[in-house]
Amino acid sequence: MIPSITVQEGLIYLMVTMSAVDRHMDDKELARIGRLVQFWPVFDQFDEADIMPAAQTCHELLSEPEGLDIVLEIIKEVVPQRLHDTAYAIGVEIASADYDVKVEEIRLLQLLRDRLGLDKLTCAALERSAIARYRNASS
Repeated sequence: MIPSITVQEGLIYLMVTMSAVDRHMDDKELARIGRLVQFWPVFDQFDEADIMPAAQTCHELLSEPEGLDIVLEIIKEVVPQRLHDTAYAIGVEIASADYDVKVEEIRLLQLLRDRLGLDKLTCAALERSAIARYRNASS
């Protein structure tokens, strides 16, 4: 059964899933989740106190059989189509939080792209934008 959640909670599920996909949620990823909720307009009117309950519910869902598929379906159901590219951009932000995108994170981004029906060009542009934002001066 798909829980009744808000769009913002669905995006929290996405961030938690992206952060946990490599089985290691580090402080940089958790801090990035908090910053995205504070600064991205899609989270306007979202109470930051609701991050942890949503994250815990997502974690419980992920630990069930077929948990990843369930969470991806929830995201697809609660995030309106006009925000699908925003959801993908949020996934890229979390994947790039530690400046080292893992194979598991790339695979989850591919699953997300397919589930949300996003075209490869849009996704490539969002990924390229993240690369430009997180490049340091010495590399």
